[in-house]
Amino acid sequence: MDALSGILLLCLAVGVYVVCSLYLLRNPCILHKRKRLGFYCRHISHRGGSGEKIENTMEAFTNAVAVGTEMLEMDCHLTLDGCVVVSHDKNLLRQTGYDKTISSLRFQDLPLYEERLEVTFYVGHYSTGKDRKFVLLEDVFKKFPNMPMMIEIKENNDLLIKKISCLLKQYDRESITVWASEESDIMAKCQKQNPSIPYMFTMRRGILLLLLFYTGLLPFVPLGESLLLFYLPRIINRTYIPEESYLKNRFVVSLLQKLTMRKSLFEHLTKRGLQVQLFVCNEESDMEAAFAVGATGVMSDYPTLLSNYIKKHPLPPPPATY
Repeated sequence: MDALSGILLLCLAVGVYVVCSLYLLRNPCILHKRKRLGFYCRHISHRGGSGEKIENTMEAFTNAVAVGTEMLEMDCHLTLDGCVVVSHDKNLLRQTGYDKTISSLRFQDLPLYEERLEVTFYVGHYSTGKDRKFVLLEDVFKKFPNMPMMIEIKENNDLLIKKISCLLKQYDRESITVWASEESDIMAKCQKQNPSIPYMFTMRRGILLLLLFYTGLLPFVPLGESLLLFYLPRIINRTYIPEESYLKNRFVVSLLQKLTMRKSLFEHLTKRGLQVQLFVCNEESDMEAAFAVGATGVMSDYPTLLSNYIKKHPLPPPPATY
């Protein structure tokens, strides 16, 4: 009889837990204060829109802003003379044809971008442009003072993080800029350097987010992050050919799609005031799929295409509380 009572109590406890978890998943603001960000971005330009102009050039950023982007995404590195330069790669070989690292050259000695550059997330497609010069992060801040930006830090470099933080303070951009990095140790340094800047989930924290979601614990756990940035899995091995061998396995990509593209998860995060951005969507069908699964924003190499898509498929207005 004692064993039966124990089983019944366990079943009751599990049932109460499941009911509470599901209810709070749909109504998270009962436990958590909704985040209030200084931006709400549905249109994000990857590397400034690297499919229409040479990536990360002032021409690319200017074009993206002109056609209606709401956020510019970029990566930064330090030159030999301590300048914060906008560049995706640390080594210049892919971008310029010169096998040199940015950190080994002064800013004034950086070579020009190639005249024709393949779009990383749209294999077989190339971009060109009149502007082939690398640009200083400070100049981008000066040119677009009110434009939200996502700055990804790929190098574990204390000086780089400090200099970026100082520039964000100098140009009063802390509320409209996002710290971005896949690496938890880099993100920890970014947060320590300037905790007032909103930040995204790292890879490790993203995995933890999924574990919390599938165990039902997510509604009970506070989240410091303000933004979830993730691949739209359907682009992998179609428009984007990954370097990682495990991502070339069709079963792995299918599993990734099923595990991560959960509308209930994205809706829970957005109700808590987070923004969910899926990348890199370079075809209209991918943009449609991203918004359909609950993304609040889409990142694209083709800002004009994304603007035209949004015009043809009007999105709900942003929440009044962001």
